[in-house]
Amino acid sequence: MPISQFDDVEAEFEALDDWDDRYRLLIDLGRALPAMPAALKTDATRVRGCASKVWLYPRFEDGRLHFSADSDAAIVKGLVALVLLIVDGQPPAAIDPAAIRARLDGLGLAKHLSSNRTQGLASMVARIGDLAKAAA
Repeated sequence: MPISQFDDVEAEFEALDDWDDRYRLLIDLGRALPAMPAALKTDATRVRGCASKVWLYPRFEDGRLHFSADSDAAIVKGLVALVLLIVDGQPPAAIDPAAIRARLDGLGLAKHLSSNRTQGLASMVARIGDLAKAAA
């Protein structure tokens, strides 16, 4: 059964003892991310501050933000998918970067990601916060 909620990821992370298994879970999340049309992968949608290429395209529909996203790196794409489990489909006013960081911190990622990936994750969260403010 595919993971569709952040709570499911938290439960899976808790059940897995090994970080290699957790990385595989992240990679699987990235693989399950809907394909982002190539036309949306532009300089304007690229997230700055990521060593890997990351694209994030917001759509505002029915008072909620929805995102298309992609990355050229498997684990980073999984991190993007993980963040989207928290924010996709939320009203802009409900998207709080500090709350996103707190949920991610609960997984213990910071201790197990490279400094580049940690910085890239922070850049993604900041970009989402900026997009939410602009849409509010």
